[in-house]
Amino acid sequence: MHSIFLDTLKGKPAERPPVWYMRQAGRVLPSYLKLKEKHSFWEMMQDPKLAAEVTLLPVHDLEVDAAILFSDILVIPYALGMGLDFTDQGPVFDHPIKTMDDPMKNFHPEEQKLEYIYHVIDEIIRIRPVNNPLIGFCGAPLTVLSFMIQGLGSRSDFTDAVKWMFAHPEMLKKLIDAVTEMTLVYVEKQMEHGIDAFQLFETNAGLIPNEMYQHFFMPSVKRIATAVRDKNIPFIFFPKGIGNEIQHINYDVCDFLSVDWLTSLEQARKLVDKKVGLQGNLDPRILFASQEIIEKELNKFLIYGRQHKDWVFNLGHGFMPGTPFENARFITDWVKNQKWD
Repeated sequence: MHSIFLDTLKGKPAERPPVWYMRQAGRVLPSYLKLKEKHSFWEMMQDPKLAAEVTLLPVHDLEVDAAILFSDILVIPYALGMGLDFTDQGPVFDHPIKTMDDPMKNFHPEEQKLEYIYHVIDEIIRIRPVNNPLIGFCGAPLTVLSFMIQGLGSRSDFTDAVKWMFAHPEMLKKLIDAVTEMTLVYVEKQMEHGIDAFQLFETNAGLIPNEMYQHFFMPSVKRIATAVRDKNIPFIFFPKGIGNEIQHINYDVCDFLSVDWLTSLEQARKLVDKKVGLQGNLDPRILFASQEIIEKELNKFLIYGRQHKDWVFNLGHGFMPGTPFENARFITDWVKNQKWD
């Protein structure tokens, strides 16, 4: 496959930075919102034709350089047997872990619950445009467990989840192992069905002290990374909110590090292992500004992009609800039309 995205991930200098976006398959796209009028999120996820169509919408509508699987990070607790429903108000667990006396007794792993996702991948690969890579993904253990413990009625700062983790360190280890084992099955199957790259989303990396993160969660991150890289699939790690602690993320952890908007690319480049490429990190909130203001912000990336070829243009997190489509298209076109030599 000839792909500017894969070339960059594999260390081959390209004529410009590749561009794709987190949460690109939805929210910002008028074509997606039309589908949403007829189908629930759960329906779209589980129907291979619909999920494949949604996955590829940003390739057609935004002309990004890669597609990312249309799915959700909470399919892992669903496969572990936790009651989960994707409602119009968002995903809801029947019984969050914080209400359980012995959470492990409530787990009934069923790998087959993830089978529909592999059918989705097959369909994407069957109909995708030539030379358009597919990114697989899942949520990292801390982020997934934060939702599992807290329950989804109050998502703001996961206060109950963090208190529970501090109060139950031994049970926390068992939960991490359970989530990691199912995640490894899920990752292996995604690779078997033909994904071209993989991103691990640790959206809640900043929830707990880094020392705690390194002790409890980083071993699982490395296990997942090793499983991916052993198959020669590029591995991207996104630890949102971790700040300057990215200095502890080296080539043992990932091929590329996705950086949120709290740390500049220049600072990240100073802190992170030089073998690790960078991805990011435009603040998605600026897309609510005028295109004149957006362009001034984008121009700051030119110097960095001309000096560093191991960089993928992306947001510092996903598109926000209500983001104007024309501004999403504007930044894509801007990246493609600059002189990066």
